[in-house]
Amino acid sequence: MFSIDFWNWIISGVSDQPLPELAWALGQATSILAVVLVLLLNLAFFMYFDRKIWAAVQLRRGPNVVGPFGLLQSFADLFKFMFKEIVVPSGANKVVFFLAPHIAFTLALTAWAVIPMADGWVIADVNVGILFLFAISSLGVYGIIMGGWASNSKYPFLGALRTAAQMVSYEVSIGFVLITVLLWAGSLNLSEIVRQQELHGWNLFSLLFPMAIVFLISAHAETNRPPFDLPEAESELVAGYMVEYSSAPYLLFMIAELANIVLMCAMFSILFLGGWLPPLDVAPLNAVPGVLWFILKVWLVFLIFGLTKAFVPRYRYDQLMRIGWKVFLPLTLVWVVITAGWLVATDSFPQ
Repeated sequence: MFSIDFWNWIISGVSDQPLPELAWALGQATSILAVVLVLLLNLAFFMYFDRKIWAAVQLRRGPNVVGPFGLLQSFADLFKFMFKEIVVPSGANKVVFFLAPHIAFTLALTAWAVIPMADGWVIADVNVGILFLFAISSLGVYGIIMGGWASNSKYPFLGALRTAAQMVSYEVSIGFVLITVLLWAGSLNLSEIVRQQELHGWNLFSLLFPMAIVFLISAHAETNRPPFDLPEAESELVAGYMVEYSSAPYLLFMIAELANIVLMCAMFSILFLGGWLPPLDVAPLNAVPGVLWFILKVWLVFLIFGLTKAFVPRYRYDQLMRIGWKVFLPLTLVWVVITAGWLVATDSFPQ
């Protein structure tokens, strides 16, 4: 997001000799801090938006007291959680108990390092961005398992096991969806995937349309989002792996979960909706900054998440697992073959 030349220019004003290493470190630190602060600030309004959608579907007002139109409700909740007493079960493993939410929170923010918000607006524009995201999402389950096990209670442990099985199951489907996208784009670099859509149109309106639907549904299950929030189903496990957590540790779990949901919205925007690209390359649409298009698309996909939560009833756990293994897994496997076969038959493999 910040070039080395920019930081060299600042440092050269103090010293006659530029320091490339220090300039790079300052640039990266500033980029990371900016992304984290903007993301955390936006998460407060994503939560507000989610609650407003649910309230509108149920014909009620939702948050409307704290601040204008209730816009500061999420910040009030933040202060409430920060100053509440932290209660730790007497039989809990205290080290693992407190380490688990920090792992979940850190991994949820780390994944944003490779998300391009506009052309060149990315902390780490690595050539294996998809693999990096897949690795980070796979590691995220450890924080949840640790939290459920460290509580030394049956309900959190059952919730953690459900989460592990659910996340592993739907990561398989998401993995094959990503394979179809990288075959279509010819790159693991997320920025290159967006640029490929500038040439050939959005992937949503191509042979990958069924994979977009599978990705969207799998993202709900991957992030424990209703109607697939079985690990924390209130009617069965009260709050799942977070039952014994309170105050700031509970807040870290909730922020991590919301950050992962918004990450999936960003991924869907990049993989299928053209990322920072406008819907049509015509004036005045192409005059709008790319980062604004990216933000608008993320909010649009999040609207779908919010409406799904409000409209669709919760699945049984066996139904959830059957969809993942008996429907999505065969479908995505077949579509990988179809995508590769189409590219070979038309001789249109990306160069």
